[in-house]
Amino acid sequence: MKNMITKYYYGDMGEGGAGDHSINQHTGKESSEWPLWEIFIRSKQGLDHKHVGSLHATDAAMAIENARDVYTRRMEGVSIWAVESKYIHASNPDDAQALYDPANDKVYRHPTFYDLPDELEYM
Repeated sequence: MKNMITKYYYGDMGEGGAGDHSINQHTGKESSEWPLWEIFIRSKQGLDHKHVGSLHATDAAMAIENARDVYTRRMEGVSIWAVESKYIHASNPDDAQALYDPANDKVYRHPTFYDLPDELEYM
């Protein structure tokens, strides 16, 4: 018996998500899985949330509870975000050159006293 494996990337499945219809490797039948959640935690020292990992949960409340148990064992976090993976959209790393190309011509030039209007002699 030959198993077919399909590789999915985030956003490939649209609203349904990759977890809605997958093939069980052992039985070969479709099964329902819990959706995948991306977990972000804000540390006590920082102001931003950092991605710490992923987990499966039935809903947002369960995802936050599981994230607390898995990713904050030593009370290091003050805030947890759980975002269902199907709602995260990312740029393709292969398109990085074209995506960031317009930013290369935005070079900052510090103004000098020669750039001041004629009415101002000193600052």
